[in-house]
Amino acid sequence: MRLTDAAIRGAKPGGSRRKLSDGGGLQLWVEASGARLWSLAYRFDGKQKRLPLGPYPDVPLREARDRRDDAKRLLREGLHARRG
Repeated sequence: MRLTDAAIRGAKPGGSRRKLSDGGGLQLWVEASGARLWSLAYRFDGKQKRLPLGPYPDVPLREARDRRDDAKRLLREGLHARRG
């Protein structure tokens, strides 16, 4: 089920980290502290990876989806982001 801005704003932090999925690997992690962080879950060379996309609300839902699409396009082209 796709996320909405209302659902994101209303997501309450719990005793541990919670994951809300938007589809296509886009995830919003709601930390116990209340911080909300976007990430992309994907596989590369048969291994599960996670790419941070930024904090909500600095990165709104529409931009997070755009970043997901851009990253997936690069992955289809055989590129893989590496941290320095």
